[in-house]
Amino acid sequence: MLYNKTIAVVVPCYNESQQIMMVLNSMPSFVDRIIVVDDSSKDDTIGTVMKHLSDNLSTLKLSSNLKNEIVSNIYNRADIEVRQKSIDEIQKFTPSEIVNKNPNQEKIIVIKHLTNGGVGAAIATGYKWCKDHDIDCTAVMAGDGQMDPDELESICSPVVNEGIDYVKGNRLIHKSAWVIIPRVRFLGNSILSILTKIASGYWSVSDTQSGYTAISNNALNAIPLYDIYKRYGMPNDLLVKLNIAFCTIREVEIKPIYGVGEKSKLNIIKVSLPILFLLIRCFFKRLQTKYLYRSFHPLYLLYWVAFIIGIINSYFVYQLVLNFFTPDSKTPTDYLIIFIFLTISGFQSLLFAMWMDIQDNERLSK
Repeated sequence: MLYNKTIAVVVPCYNESQQIMMVLNSMPSFVDRIIVVDDSSKDDTIGTVMKHLSDNLSTLKLSSNLKNEIVSNIYNRADIEVRQKSIDEIQKFTPSEIVNKNPNQEKIIVIKHLTNGGVGAAIATGYKWCKDHDIDCTAVMAGDGQMDPDELESICSPVVNEGIDYVKGNRLIHKSAWVIIPRVRFLGNSILSILTKIASGYWSVSDTQSGYTAISNNALNAIPLYDIYKRYGMPNDLLVKLNIAFCTIREVEIKPIYGVGEKSKLNIIKVSLPILFLLIRCFFKRLQTKYLYRSFHPLYLLYWVAFIIGIINSYFVYQLVLNFFTPDSKTPTDYLIIFIFLTISGFQSLLFAMWMDIQDNERLSK
């Protein structure tokens, strides 16, 4: 426990038999449960973990809240419906099984995905276990050893001490970032972070791709965990879902770690386009859900005015470019005037919408 709050760490793994024990052996003593989620590895990751599990009993016994029956009365129908929803949603997660014989009393819980779901799916499975067992603070540490366990307390403290819903480690603000992080990753991370700011509404977040995080029990219950993006766009999708649920967020400085024996499974070119399309889809979902359905806000109209003007203006842009490259042709004056007017109007609408978006979400950044 940390400040009398239960702490769990979800460790998503895929072919990490060489690294996983380094992660588990270095886990701080205040961690109550370690949820190792093996995403149908091709190597012997599970065998490596199970072989080294000795004295795995914990003094803290935990049982699933889904097993607690609720006595019906006229006031608790909502509680019964929430419990039933939590039971039914299990079918929507990647099929899995718990390897442990006595998971209620063991510190390291090993969950095996029966099919490969992706890193996001593995984290979602771990989150589901922690949600069902009422864990106060759930952190995520990769199984490849790229996250310093000594920094775990600083990641979890804002959640357990200040009630922050979601905390992300930020590698980009560390003084060694430009030296340690490979240039391509640094540039790609920065671009994705800018796009994710716009899509998620968390304009103060600068290292959106960092996987070293901690989340509160309140946040786990506020979002549909089964619907989290299953692959490498998971951190971006999760931020959007948290923003829609009005969850507070904070970044804390962590050191970038490379060269500890990890093998990158990330194909930048392969994942870039899916993440880009994901961010576009998430942006419009956030606008519609948060600023139209739940509480109407003028920024919703301003964004759409800017987009519609942009679509209309594309016709005049095409005509102006066509005339420019056509020999002996003159650019129609009225086309040029309309183009200038639409460009200025669309740009103003977009700026006002973004400014309102920043102002409205400033309260969520702590």
